[in-house]
Amino acid sequence: MINSLKLSDAEFDRIVRANPEWNFEQTAAGDLIVVPPTGGTSSRKNRSITGQLDTWVEANLNLGEGFDSNVLFVLPNGAKRSPDASWVERRRWDALSQQQQDGYVPLCPDFVVELRSPTDALEDLQIKMQEYMDNGARLGWLINPQDRQVEIYRLGQPVEVLLAPLTLSGEDVLPGFVLNLQRIFV
Repeated sequence: MINSLKLSDAEFDRIVRANPEWNFEQTAAGDLIVVPPTGGTSSRKNRSITGQLDTWVEANLNLGEGFDSNVLFVLPNGAKRSPDASWVERRRWDALSQQQQDGYVPLCPDFVVELRSPTDALEDLQIKMQEYMDNGARLGWLINPQDRQVEIYRLGQPVEVLLAPLTLSGEDVLPGFVLNLQRIFV
């Protein structure tokens, strides 16, 4: 993990607003995490993921809302996280006030994706994925292009590791969604 600095919620908010060109997260303990840019290849791969998710979301707007890494979720444990791609069930999203929807979103997404970039430590991402699950995510994918594998996290189940899958299913969380990994593993 990158060296961190403990901040209050107000201090975190001031830093985020004063530095819009940077991405920040914060652990449940209040440690600030500066998220470095990923580079062109990781950005292209992430765009493939978010683009495919967006196509499914637009065809299924009654089911929920999808997000890219520009959103900041405040998890029940207090951590502030920005998954690479995520989705929130319609009922939960609509229960939020307009102010909550417009700001840091006070919930854990139902579905999260983390795409490992060359600068990411696998162990840090695994801890982050477990944090999502511990805070209410129902399905999560840790996509690791370097090792050509995907770790699938499901609520209340052990992690499943797939080696070089061609596709991933949204299962019952995102019914009918299939992520094509062809452009991710090149």
